[in-house]
Amino acid sequence: MMRRTWWIYLIGVLGLVAVAAPFLWMVLGSFKTQGELLRVPPTWLPQDATTQNYDDLFSKANFPRYFLNSALVALVVTAGNLTFCSMIGYALAKLRFKGRNALFVVVMATLMIPGMVTFVPLFVLVTNAGLANSYPGLILPFLVSPFGVFLMRQFFLGLPDDLMDAGRVDGSGELGIFARIMLPLTRPALATLGILTFLGSWNNFLWPLVIAQTEDKYTLPVALALYSTGQNAQNYGLLMAGAVVVVLPVLVMFLAFQRHVTKGIAITGLK
Repeated sequence: MMRRTWWIYLIGVLGLVAVAAPFLWMVLGSFKTQGELLRVPPTWLPQDATTQNYDDLFSKANFPRYFLNSALVALVVTAGNLTFCSMIGYALAKLRFKGRNALFVVVMATLMIPGMVTFVPLFVLVTNAGLANSYPGLILPFLVSPFGVFLMRQFFLGLPDDLMDAGRVDGSGELGIFARIMLPLTRPALATLGILTFLGSWNNFLWPLVIAQTEDKYTLPVALALYSTGQNAQNYGLLMAGAVVVVLPVLVMFLAFQRHVTKGIAITGLK
């Protein structure tokens, strides 16, 4: 029994090192000079630590604009998903209306369709609507997700209907029951949906790449990818600093709220 536990810990440590080593190399490399990055043999810790890469990133590379674009898109998409997915999930779980089960089947069917299948039709639709190269074009297609609807519906199913009956006895309407009684009880699911949506929107690359056609609409992943193939392709320090700026906010957010993520998934997964 002890021998089996020892092997499990060893595999866990090796997995942790394999996952964390590239990230640590990226963070440490962002504080190195170009000459030190190309030095053979390479060094782990910066010998001549400098913040010049970050200074160039925010003074010459227009990264503050890209950062604001990413933050705006991710926050609005997250707010939209929390609002619409919770309302649709509540309706599918608690309200009785004709065609409710058929509507849920349609939602589940869309959940199983690969995103690449709908990518071209969605691009044509957004372009014909005149939303290409605009913030609505970046945001509107992702304001609601079938996964979010499914997650919220599963959580609402676990709440007792007696709470709704009590609200009706007190004179609350359906909207009041939803907003003041049922929705506050779904905080773990809302936290899970909010964090996962923010991470997905922040890291989204393909859609902003095709819909943002001018530099002022680029998000961080798109800008970083374009910088890695342009005249700055050999400036490894600048690219590593950009990668840290892209990764660090979502990493801090996930570490801060990971307890809510695991709790929300565990609760909804058991129902």
